[in-house]
Amino acid sequence: MNKEILLACRDASLGYEGKAIWEHLDFQVCRGDYICIVGENGSGKSTLLKSLLGLLPPLSGRIERGGSLSGGAIGYLPQQTRAQKDFPATVTEVVRSGFLGAGGHRLLYTPEQKARALMNMGKLGILELKDRCYRELSGGQQQRVLLARALCAAGELLILDEPVTGLDPAAAQDLYRTLAYLNKTEGIAIVMVTHDIENALRYADFILHAGQQQHFFGTVEAYLHSSMGRRFGGAGA
Repeated sequence: MNKEILLACRDASLGYEGKAIWEHLDFQVCRGDYICIVGENGSGKSTLLKSLLGLLPPLSGRIERGGSLSGGAIGYLPQQTRAQKDFPATVTEVVRSGFLGAGGHRLLYTPEQKARALMNMGKLGILELKDRCYRELSGGQQQRVLLARALCAAGELLILDEPVTGLDPAAAQDLYRTLAYLNKTEGIAIVMVTHDIENALRYADFILHAGQQQHFFGTVEAYLHSSMGRRFGGAGA
C-alpha cells in the first residue's frame, strides 16, 4: 500500500533573488519516512529547509503539502542560539508554546492542548522536568524539550536542523534513539539536516545529498553505491 505523501518537491528550483541553488529537485516525504539531508557547508541545505517550511517560495516548480500539512503545520527544531538556551521559562511553558502558531496567538491553552503537551513530555521522558526552568537544563534535556514543543506544533512531520550540534556523544546517541522511537513507533516522518554521516546512514531510510550543481535522493543502499555516496559517505559505511 502506498504511503501518504506529506511533502513533495516537484521539479523545484530553490534559491534567492532569482539565483537557483537547487535545480530540478524532485523528492517526497511520506508518512513515517526518515530522511537525512547531508552535504558540505554552502551546498544549499539551509535554503532547502526554508523552502520546505514555506519561508522561501520556489523560483520555479512547486512544493506540495498534503494532509494536515496543507495548513502549514510542521514541527521544526532549529539550531539553538546562546540566547535561546538561556530562555527564562519553565519546561511546560516552552512545550506549550508549540501550539501558538495554530491557535491564532491565543494566550490561554485549551484543556486538550494542555493534555497533549503533557503526553508529549511523557513520550520524551521529561515529564518530571515540567516545572523546571528551561535554562537550568543540560543540552540534551533542552533538545528533548524542544522536540516536545515541535510535536505540539505538528504530529506528522518533524524537520530538524543539526539537532546534535553541541551535545556530548552520550546525549547525541540518546537523541538519535528518541528520534528513532518517534519515527518507528509513532510513525512520525523525520527530515534532518546533519553532518553526522555515520548516524545518518545508520538511522535514515533515504539520503538527500546537497552538492554543487548536483544532488542525490534515494535509499541509503543506493546512496552508498552512488558516486556522491562513495566519496562523501565512505567513512560512515
